[in-house]
Amino acid sequence: MESFIILQNVEPMFHIVPFSVLLIYFISLAYVSKTCPVYIVDFTCFKPPNYLRVPFSTYIEHATKFDFFDDKSASFISKILHLSGMGDQTYFPPGLFYIPPRSGQKEAINEVHMVLFSVFEDLLSKTKISPQDIDILIVNCSGFCPDPSLSDIIVNEYALKEGVKSYTISGMGCSANSLAIDMARNIMKTQKNSNAVILSTEILSTGWYPGKERAFMILNCIFRMGGAAVLLSNKKEAKRAAKYKLLWTLRTQGAFDDKRYYSAYRTEDSSGITGVRLNGDVLQVAGDTLRSHIPILGARFLPLIEKLRFVASVLMLKTTKRSTEIYIPNFRTAFQHFCFPATGKSVVRETAKRLKLGDRDMEPALMTLHRFGNQSSSSLWYELAYLEAKERVKEGDKVWQLGMGTGPKCNSVVMECIRPILDEALIGPWADTINSYPVTIP
Repeated sequence: MESFIILQNVEPMFHIVPFSVLLIYFISLAYVSKTCPVYIVDFTCFKPPNYLRVPFSTYIEHATKFDFFDDKSASFISKILHLSGMGDQTYFPPGLFYIPPRSGQKEAINEVHMVLFSVFEDLLSKTKISPQDIDILIVNCSGFCPDPSLSDIIVNEYALKEGVKSYTISGMGCSANSLAIDMARNIMKTQKNSNAVILSTEILSTGWYPGKERAFMILNCIFRMGGAAVLLSNKKEAKRAAKYKLLWTLRTQGAFDDKRYYSAYRTEDSSGITGVRLNGDVLQVAGDTLRSHIPILGARFLPLIEKLRFVASVLMLKTTKRSTEIYIPNFRTAFQHFCFPATGKSVVRETAKRLKLGDRDMEPALMTLHRFGNQSSSSLWYELAYLEAKERVKEGDKVWQLGMGTGPKCNSVVMECIRPILDEALIGPWADTINSYPVTIP
């Protein structure tokens, strides 16, 4: 204010100098504070060899031969398999085909090599980058955390450069990949001109539960082998080759609530056998976690008319105190494609119900579940691969990936397609089956 008063008494020609300095300062500040856009250059998904296929009949036959399972256990397994929404072409790692299953350190490391080495090499080949070009490496696996870490295994095998920033994420469940995307995005805000690789998998060889308690047995039935690799970059030249531009990431937490926290929990059963126990209220917990996540996402991307309808319904409910439903916004007005957790048929359909989405919106999740099973956090990329193989993703389309994991936590990734995507059906994980889908899941 003092400067302004002084300037009133100065000749007009002298006004130009301070205002010019201020203008240059604010333009420079805006330029410096502006973060470089992050691009999702490309991704690959692990396609297991056919000899690792595990049809229901094979699974059930093996289960009847396990000493630790009785007839009731085998019957329960059969019921879960047929209600899961999975098909007969899902895959197990080699160690789980033995009778009894082998779930030691050696089998787990062999599975790491089979899955992560494969998708990493496929990504390097597809994007034509060298291991020396990688500045950030993030590997996520919820249940297996060896020493040295999974990221160290990759750095050692492929001789990544000395200055690479490597991280390993564990214990995050099916939300881990979305969390890793958010983590890479935040790191790249301060590390310009960088390439980041994210490797996601769930190692099943050490996750097998050899007990009889049903709450622990469910994960044996629904989890399957898989993995994905994603290349992100904030280099200017990456825009020319990239498929997507990363628009936003969002993370919300539910671990503060005991009911949600213990809904999926690694512990010992009554016989002292370690496993992950799923409680009967998993669907309700998923809905509660989603309920606190959606308004934040909607406020960012929904058009104004949808926001107003939502606010009006909330005000109507509070003022009239009538038992009317709160308006569920039409998320198709914000996003063209949805990649949701392929946790199980019931969870997928419950998510669709809460968001008032249709069968076509849930098709990628349901078809991925049927073809590959629940592959934890990497499932989201099999779903996007399905959409690309069907050539449904068009330039300008927005994709919403939603990861929900133990804790519980809810993570979203929103991206925009920035170039035409064609012929992916010939090279992706759906190459030999895409023409057989979609199928009807009862």
